Amino acid sequence: MKSEEPAARRESTYVSNDLSGQVHGPSIQAQRIHGGITFNVQAPPGVGPDIRPDEVPPLPFPFVNRSKRLAELDAWLGTGRPRSVKVGFGALYGMSGVGKTALVSHWADEKRELFPDGQIYVDFAALREEPEGGDVSEAVRRCLRSLGVDESTIPASLADRTRLFRSRSSGRRLLVVLDNVSQPAQAASLIPKGEGSALLVTSGGLLGELALDGARMMPVRPLGRASGLELLTERCGEAVVAADRESAERLVDLCGGLPVALHIVAARLLTNPGLTPADLAGELADESGRLAGMSLGEERSVSAVLDLGYRELPPDTARLYRLLGWLPGTTFDVGVAAVAAGIDTSSTGTMLRALVSASLLESTGDGRHRFHDLVRLHARERAAAEEPEGEQLALLGRVTTHYLALTALADRSIRQDRLRIADLTTLLSAAPDPFGTKGGTAPLDWLEAEHRNILDVLRAAVREETLRTEVWQLSEAFTALFFHHRHLGDWRESLELGAAAAAAALEPAAEARLRSLLSRPLMDQGEYDAARRELESAVACAEVSGDLVVRASVQEFAGRYWERFDLSRAMDAYRSALELNTAANEGRGAAIAAYFLGSAQDAAGDHGEALVTLRGAHAELTARDDPRMAARVLAAMGLAHDHLGEHDEAIRTLSEAARALRELQATHYEAQALVALAGIKERSAADPEAVRADLTRALEIYEAGGSPQAEVLRRRLEGTGETG
Repeated sequence: MKSEEPAARRESTYVSNDLSGQVHGPSIQAQRIHGGITFNVQAPPGVGPDIRPDEVPPLPFPFVNRSKRLAELDAWLGTGRPRSVKVGFGALYGMSGVGKTALVSHWADEKRELFPDGQIYVDFAALREEPEGGDVSEAVRRCLRSLGVDESTIPASLADRTRLFRSRSSGRRLLVVLDNVSQPAQAASLIPKGEGSALLVTSGGLLGELALDGARMMPVRPLGRASGLELLTERCGEAVVAADRESAERLVDLCGGLPVALHIVAARLLTNPGLTPADLAGELADESGRLAGMSLGEERSVSAVLDLGYRELPPDTARLYRLLGWLPGTTFDVGVAAVAAGIDTSSTGTMLRALVSASLLESTGDGRHRFHDLVRLHARERAAAEEPEGEQLALLGRVTTHYLALTALADRSIRQDRLRIADLTTLLSAAPDPFGTKGGTAPLDWLEAEHRNILDVLRAAVREETLRTEVWQLSEAFTALFFHHRHLGDWRESLELGAAAAAAALEPAAEARLRSLLSRPLMDQGEYDAARRELESAVACAEVSGDLVVRASVQEFAGRYWERFDLSRAMDAYRSALELNTAANEGRGAAIAAYFLGSAQDAAGDHGEALVTLRGAHAELTARDDPRMAARVLAAMGLAHDHLGEHDEAIRTLSEAARALRELQATHYEAQALVALAGIKERSAADPEAVRADLTRALEIYEAGGSPQAEVLRRRLEGTGETG
């Protein structure tokens, strides 16, 4: 019978089912049994005092960069450790995917000889994924098993397990690595006792309490472009990067220096021979699909990595994180975050600090916060999956109204009696004014700091039909910044968005105002045909509106255009503006029209008459406490004095105007006054250094504002041997 058994088995139909992976628990090695099942069970961990664990995961690719951090680890825990430190303790923190585990693994491999009794590794993220949930007690149990303690002798309580771990680690030089720690207690119980040992912890956030146990804290941040490019070169090869370095650099930028993203991008290039860096950069340029493109399957993706930190958040903090992903703009303060979530600022501040601690948010140091680009996309991804329908539009409405109120208050704080179409009385009566108190926020400073975010709000809100009114109102108020700081491209875009919204909302007065304002940045950029088209539309809208003051304002802007091409037509437009403002009893508007009329008269050669007109405008604006416009009139008077041959008076007047405009932060007009002043000084054989100083300051202003005049001044200064 025995001799026939193998033949019979060979002739029978046999099915073999193999179990792959790890099986925890008692080991049973079974042979084939009836039913055709094979059990392959992992051998049990060894027991006894001579067990030498080697558990820190190896790196599957060459390690590059981080030389400074590696040197710091060596100084804290390795050969450079002070003799007084018996057990080293380091805690690395940073956002998920930033390379903390890779840094620790590389250092552990390089310093293997320092820990002759072994290296223990516990991943708390993996523990948390297990059905029973991971905890400190389970982590200590695993460490005891790694040190050769038999399962049957491991105590039940955490306190007893911790004491046993200390005893078993005493007299040994061990490296213990705890990955993805989320609570300080997870590390405190696993500090080895043996002299020369070290504990290395990685966490998503700064666990400051670990410093009380002697930990040295090390932030790990995304790679810079050069380091990111080095990583990409190492993974893909020099030839791939060298063939299209510009696209490779773009990939590094799109990954935000996040190593996990760079490794996935490299893997996609390596596994898709037809995919070029340019192709992949083009695909990832679209934010809506960027995270999907940084994926090699559901479990090997940037989203999956970022989910690790997200799942640790309390529900209310997780909701804030999601909603902030929908915020337009790149930075935000606690007020904007509170408005986005519809909660109070105190609770919001607490949650923002929690997000910073979890490395899901960065603090900019000026009271604002920002996301890493990929984290923001992850927050947005979670919001789309978890927030109710309509919440994104509701958030956008809240944030747009918030910025409208603050921008309008800043506008009114800068100049109360400026022409405005929007009636925001009800909105502003309920809004606290941060600019109206002594020692409060300076309105121009706030507008300058927030202007990128305001523009992003306009870009997002203009796509929503229900927010058209808020868009044109915000665009109108936003112009207060650009009267003083000439960011020409931003000014132009904000007015284009506002004018389109006003047209869609059937608000002819608002459309006329915004299109006439739009002519200014267009002319400053040298686009005169486009400026003329906007003015023609503005004139038509103003006539439809029937508003005398709006019609006067449009005529004033039309005059500014015609000054470049037809002085007679320009003066007719200014006289029309003067008459319309006078009929509407709009004294300030009439004074401004007189200022432009005087400037045109001077340009036409009527210098004496121009001075009379300008002095009248200056007196009226000074009486109305409008120092900015009064200073602009003063500069025009200086030019008229120069044309009359009164050069000393011209220099005095223009110098006074330039000083006043600088103090008022009206830098564009300061630059105009300085260029005129430098010209008069040159003709008067004044000190060349004084001429260069005026031109250099003007160049700085024009370069900052993106004005084409910058290149003109640069060529002029090159002739003096200085380009600013």
